[in-house]
Amino acid sequence: MKQSIQSAADTAPMSLGIIIRMSLVFIVLCGIVYPLVCTGLAQALMPGRANGSLIQNSRGAIVGSELIGQKFTDPNYFQGRVSSIDYKAEASGSNNYAPSNPDMLKRTEESIEAWRKNNPDVPVSRLPIDLITNSGSGLDPHISPQSAIVQVPRISKLTGLPQAQLEQLVAVHTESRDLGVFGEPKVNVLELNLALNGLLSK
Repeated sequence: MKQSIQSAADTAPMSLGIIIRMSLVFIVLCGIVYPLVCTGLAQALMPGRANGSLIQNSRGAIVGSELIGQKFTDPNYFQGRVSSIDYKAEASGSNNYAPSNPDMLKRTEESIEAWRKNNPDVPVSRLPIDLITNSGSGLDPHISPQSAIVQVPRISKLTGLPQAQLEQLVAVHTESRDLGVFGEPKVNVLELNLALNGLLSK
């Protein structure tokens, strides 16, 4: 009995030492080595995505990210989706209202009324649903190609650019389905407006 107690006492410090050493090893591996390796690989293989998929204008200044939508209020430019969080990335999410929710109905009616006012040449019956609905994150940077096309008459009238030229611009900036299968064709509003800005500056 005494011998067993003595053996346990002798091994206790050794076990504690192993635990401390193993903890330090895993702290270094998981807290330093692994993040550095992942960061290094990301920077080497996909630096654009690793740094936030940032978008630059023609002067090289960073104007946003292709992953986060922005609010465009100038009617000369294409408008994006409704955002209940005003495209604030730190507050990603939506209110998840039911279709019968009074606040959602009010917001939708206001969006439709604003559409009527700003786009008199395009009836509400042609208004795509994504232009008056909030995405799940509230940060969606894309709209459907049809949502861009229905804005062409307004932009053409305000800027003087031919509708055919604007429609071609939308076609050039329409992204196909991911891997040709997943999702739907889409248009990044910020990239489209930067291209439009290039036409307006000529």
